[in-house]
Amino acid sequence: MIENLNRTHEIVNYHGDFKIRIFPNKEYEDYPQHWHTDIEIIMPIENSFKVIIDEVTYNLDVEDIIIIPPGELHQLYAPPTGYRIILQFDCSLLYSLNGFNSAFHMFRPCVFITPSLMPDIHKELSSLILDINSEYFSTLLFREASVYSMIIRFFATLGRNYINKNDKFLNIKKQKQHEYIEVILSACNYINEYCTENIKMDDIAIIAGFSKYHFARIFKQVMTVSCYDYLINCRIMHARKLLIEPDLSIMQVAMKSGFSSLATFNRVFKAKNRCTPKEYRSIYVI
Repeated sequence: MIENLNRTHEIVNYHGDFKIRIFPNKEYEDYPQHWHTDIEIIMPIENSFKVIIDEVTYNLDVEDIIIIPPGELHQLYAPPTGYRIILQFDCSLLYSLNGFNSAFHMFRPCVFITPSLMPDIHKELSSLILDINSEYFSTLLFREASVYSMIIRFFATLGRNYINKNDKFLNIKKQKQHEYIEVILSACNYINEYCTENIKMDDIAIIAGFSKYHFARIFKQVMTVSCYDYLINCRIMHARKLLIEPDLSIMQVAMKSGFSSLATFNRVFKAKNRCTPKEYRSIYVI
């Protein structure tokens, strides 16, 4: 069962500073529609498993993997018998690493990994989840560091595969593809660094060396979200970090995160997180 559910909001209970939880789930129990601020990875070990996200059903066979980003409403349906690994972790653990901010925006509403959909990396990723699970339940020295390192490797492998998909740039030469990817990732790094300032899409396009129209099109091709949405997502992630500081008012958090008004901040934050900034703070600040 879900340990802590407030209406549709699951609050993940971690043990101390180790912001990762793994559930070796064998229960014949369905989980109602819910969401959380953490990322979730599910991989069946025995029998199938069903996940519904945005009214789309994903039927997971053994060693298929689904990644559910923060804030996505989802439902889980278990067969009478079976076993699956359910891993949840605070994705802010990786936000400080260059490139991970960019990668997480590409994974909505979910990532479905099967041998047929991602033949080049499926086996590596499924093996990593098994290794993470084994290490998590071990008593070895540096267990936490080892688990973190494997999660980083998991998402680095997945991120590279996502960005380098051949169908992103049909009829464009390989050398040009790499050039576009490097430029867009540089633009993402710029947005990550200056998202709290009054930066405009025109300015970012000029820095990238493209016209506004061409830049917008290439950015969406590479990142699967618009440049504007990427900027907003960065500001929201920055706001999440500030909201756990009890000395800052909600207005101060909004201004320090690059939003022009409290009303806009409240509206956008709730749309992205399914809770208001005040409600989010109440979860993490005692």
